[in-house]
Amino acid sequence: MPKLQFDELEIQEVLDKVVKRTFEMDFNWDWPGGVAFYGIAAAYEATEKQEYIDLLKAWVDEWLEDGLPKLSINGVSIGHTLITLYSVTEDEKYLNVIKEMAEYLKNDAPRFADGIFQHTVNSVKDVFPEQAWVDTMMMAGLFLLRVGRLLDREDYFRDGLKQYHGHEDFLQDPVTNLYYHGWDNIAKNHMSSIYWARGNGWAALTMAKALSLVEVQDPSYMIIDCSLRDQLSALVRLQGEDGLWHTIVDDPSSYGEISGTSAIAAALLTRGSLYNKYIQKSIDGILREIEEDGKVSKVSAGTAVMNDADGYKNVPYKRIQGWGQGLTLVFLAELIKSNKKVYN
Repeated sequence: MPKLQFDELEIQEVLDKVVKRTFEMDFNWDWPGGVAFYGIAAAYEATEKQEYIDLLKAWVDEWLEDGLPKLSINGVSIGHTLITLYSVTEDEKYLNVIKEMAEYLKNDAPRFADGIFQHTVNSVKDVFPEQAWVDTMMMAGLFLLRVGRLLDREDYFRDGLKQYHGHEDFLQDPVTNLYYHGWDNIAKNHMSSIYWARGNGWAALTMAKALSLVEVQDPSYMIIDCSLRDQLSALVRLQGEDGLWHTIVDDPSSYGEISGTSAIAAALLTRGSLYNKYIQKSIDGILREIEEDGKVSKVSAGTAVMNDADGYKNVPYKRIQGWGQGLTLVFLAELIKSNKKVYN
């Protein structure tokens, strides 16, 4: 496979700009910040720039002055940042909050079927009874795996694996191997039955990250690996000529979308050189949509499970979004790390 062509210094400069612009945004203790800061943590891991940790620490410390806000599945996503902060600083205050969030998931988060998380958000009016959303794999599933490994808590780790397997069972189409956005366990259907780009990105990225935490001898490893393998083989055949994936991945009339593209491309990077020709197109496509001030453009706004395809096609992409910043940072960080893997 052809070697990836990119200027690492340019990627680091772009990464700096995206981090700086991200911290010019205002976030609550919720998923936009959770995903944005997950990306900044990834940027730290790739570059070891202390400035990134200092910025994360300052934000989290200020919020913790008022105590932990009411939690939801989406709100738990900030826990990814806490894991990074604790790993770097060894400050027990971060560990205490991590434990509190993990206990919320274990004891209080709404579930259905055989213990699968019902997707919940911080807004009290948004209730999705017995609905599984692919977003939960990022917000809570991966968090539980990471906490399980951090604390050597097999119960958390197994619960995280349960979420992966349950969401695969409910959301991955056995024919196309793509992931639906949501499942309604009451109606027993996938609602609008859309293969959404960011949703497929949530699934692909978090399965790729999960595989680094699961022992290869564990049967769950092959379950996740095969799900990801088949999903990626379907997705690469749907990539647009501009290097982007459409916001409805199997509908070329829908717009190219950067957050989903970044997450999918980051997952592709974890498969070695197998998908380099697709990744190369994504590098060029993603960089074209990063503005001089570090704003990532062409990122769809927050998206519920919409009623139909037109609903997804008409989600606006004019504004800067925390998840767009964060997932783009994850991709750029994975690019830098891929260079280290080649040359070390």
